[in-house]
Amino acid sequence: MNTFTEKFKTLSEREQKLVLLSGAVLLIAMFYFAVWSPLTSGVEQARAQRQSQLELLSWVEQNAAKAQQLKRSGVAGAQFSGSLAQAVTQSAARFDIPVSRMQPVNDELQVWVDQAPFNAVLAWLNQLEERGIAILQVDISETDMPGQIKIRRLQLGVS
Repeated sequence: MNTFTEKFKTLSEREQKLVLLSGAVLLIAMFYFAVWSPLTSGVEQARAQRQSQLELLSWVEQNAAKAQQLKRSGVAGAQFSGSLAQAVTQSAARFDIPVSRMQPVNDELQVWVDQAPFNAVLAWLNQLEERGIAILQVDISETDMPGQIKIRRLQLGVS
């Protein structure tokens, strides 16, 4: 440290002022890039994320109210009667969904599908619910092909 102060004292007055000024500018730049800039960008990201979450919350509350209203009005769907396995087989064939395995468990049916188009599966499940078949549990995973999914286990019952 002594060597720096000795070198500083050997500089002319103008050079000393220039070194002090450049040191101050360097400190301000370090503060800006190390503290201020990351802090403000983090705050902006948090604000954007908060706004996104508020919009999602609003959407969920709005649709939850609609779902509760439909549930109370009894428009949820028809009562299903008949063979659950036969209804699933027929509707899956209608949507070109290859069912790889079905297993009855008491009054419920478990279904496995190795690979099917995502949109077709959604339409199929919607049609099953409209017929009065309840989706009790579903475990879906992605496949290697885009737009295709695998149903690891779909548990259906009569609503």
